[in-house]
Amino acid sequence: MGHALCVCSRGTVIIDNKRYLFIQKLGEGGFSYVDLVEGLHDGHFYALKRILCHEQQDREEAQREADMHRLFHHPNILRLVAYCLRERGTKHEAWLLLPFFKRGTLWNEIERLKDKGNFLTEDQILQLLLGICRGLEAIHARGYAHRDLKPTNILLGDEGQPVLMDLGSMNQACIHVEGSRQALALQDWAAQRCTISYRAPELFSVQSHCVIDERTDVWSLGCVLYAMMFGEGPYDMVFQKGDSVALAVQNQLSIPHSPRHSSALRQLLASMMTVDPQQRPPIHLLLSQLEALQPPALGQHTTQI
Repeated sequence: MGHALCVCSRGTVIIDNKRYLFIQKLGEGGFSYVDLVEGLHDGHFYALKRILCHEQQDREEAQREADMHRLFHHPNILRLVAYCLRERGTKHEAWLLLPFFKRGTLWNEIERLKDKGNFLTEDQILQLLLGICRGLEAIHARGYAHRDLKPTNILLGDEGQPVLMDLGSMNQACIHVEGSRQALALQDWAAQRCTISYRAPELFSVQSHCVIDERTDVWSLGCVLYAMMFGEGPYDMVFQKGDSVALAVQNQLSIPHSPRHSSALRQLLASMMTVDPQQRPPIHLLLSQLEALQPPALGQHTTQI
């Protein structure tokens, strides 16, 4: 698997009749790799995500991820520059060409600050949260849910604006579960596609007759907000210690007190982290609350992240 880079290692790749120069590896996951490439036609840097496809289902899922990107033209959702499928011997690779964000992810920023003993300010948190919510609002408005929102899936633009990425786990927002077989299938899917420490309680033990909706994203958003406030997700340590996240998320979250945070921000977090999804606010309500909390001078200047 580590040698799937052979096309790039010869120097350049061609996508949509444009030539891109391989610069360096950016990262890799279970069956995907991300490389930094430079467009020789425009001098811009791009991230080339290469997904190993072992069978037809893998190719269909990669195509679906590309289709999800193409649905949106929104400043807070990562755009797709190009997509193609390449044969690699008996297998295939799906290539997604994406914009490169030199500042990295929200998690990179949280870690960078934490290393210096610092945290994001409340004004910075509110501004980031507003952009993330606007991206989610666009996704939910099209009838989808992200399902894997976390700080490592939120990029930061040059001006600090958040951009949602990794749309591979997106599916229909409202899922009517009718029977134990469907419930178990959804639970198994969530175990594979939704990061455990950011996964909503209703996805750990899916009921035989229920409705799962886009408010799974609101729970994950609450976990992201907690990470911005305290430097780590609320269930990161539970998972790292080997304790049961599935049990931990069934209890109402205890939010630490800090002079850095207003009571309004704490209340907003508490509402997102409501165990009962029916009591969790939808994204449009969160947006209106957030807009009311924004600093008065937001329209005049931008707080730099």
